[in-house]
Amino acid sequence: MKYVDEFRDDRRARALVAEIRRRAARAPRPWVIMEVCGGQTHSILRYGIDALLPGSIELAHGPGCPVCVTPLEVLDRAHAIAASPGVVFTSFGDMLRVPGSSGSLLTARARGADVRVVYSPLDALDLARRNPGRRVVFFAVGFETTAPANAMAVARARAEGIANFSVLVSHVLVPPAMASILASEGCRVDAYLGPGHVATVMGASEYEDLSRRHRVPIVITGFEPVDVLEGIAMTVRQLDEGRAEVENQYARAVRGGGNAAARRVVDDVFEVCDRKWRGMGTIARSGLRLREAYQAHDADRIFATSAVVADEPRACIAGLVLVGRKKPSECAAFGKECTPEHPLGATMVSSEGACAAYFAYRRRAAGSS
Repeated sequence: MKYVDEFRDDRRARALVAEIRRRAARAPRPWVIMEVCGGQTHSILRYGIDALLPGSIELAHGPGCPVCVTPLEVLDRAHAIAASPGVVFTSFGDMLRVPGSSGSLLTARARGADVRVVYSPLDALDLARRNPGRRVVFFAVGFETTAPANAMAVARARAEGIANFSVLVSHVLVPPAMASILASEGCRVDAYLGPGHVATVMGASEYEDLSRRHRVPIVITGFEPVDVLEGIAMTVRQLDEGRAEVENQYARAVRGGGNAAARRVVDDVFEVCDRKWRGMGTIARSGLRLREAYQAHDADRIFATSAVVADEPRACIAGLVLVGRKKPSECAAFGKECTPEHPLGATMVSSEGACAAYFAYRRRAAGSS
């Protein structure tokens, strides 16, 4: 199968591991490479890629899981909206089990809220068309990857005059988070495996200023095992040769300028704003919000929930995991008080969460069952 089998070829993987080991042997100190996408984290754990690398290379898990970085207070806003009379609250399935202050959206549904899973924001828009007497809200969470579809749904709602459709927006942008990590005290990151899915929309060139300012190699990388190994090999080449550039390993899907049509609809509907990230605090110009022309479809404004605030649970170290400071197995609650069935935080729930990856592939803390 083209573009799958060749990226799982064991001979190619062995050759890449050999090159990585050869170059890493010259490292003056251990090199820390952070994979940005949660999908890359799962590939690394699933295929045992971390176990193939020499001790002079450490992989750090980054904030590349949009469910995971959604702050607790946004989840609490979702609960408040879902509990409002006449509301049909819609979301992708991965948000339903993420714990808020008083349970998950599944808990809210058990208490009587009309919470439904949809597979596209356009499904939610169609639900609003067919139920003019109900207020349909879509939970618009995600990085730049999901922003175009969400923007299209809002644009269609405005064009068709579907006044009972709105979105609770929690979109975040990846480059400002990467920059925040590099600027943080005690940062150990030497290079990034860039976010493949995000770059299909925004393009590889989006990261050039970041690489130049911080003198850090960034390699846009895919998700198959050979993709990940090749991305690591490309970053190691740069580190070995003293270079700091943006390179595109995922060229079969990513172009320099990204997807022009997708970027246009996002720019039309959204504008950049400051945004709070779980575990990282507020990062300047790291989010998207609806432009004034589309405020009639802003659930935060309609339901007046923007004042809701909440504190993260103290036992959960998801914030440290999301910035690469801790591994999931270093959490005292991992695999004990915190499991996929009873999660303390989003990183154990999401299909892209680092804690979920460690749990699924048995990288458990010593003594956990």
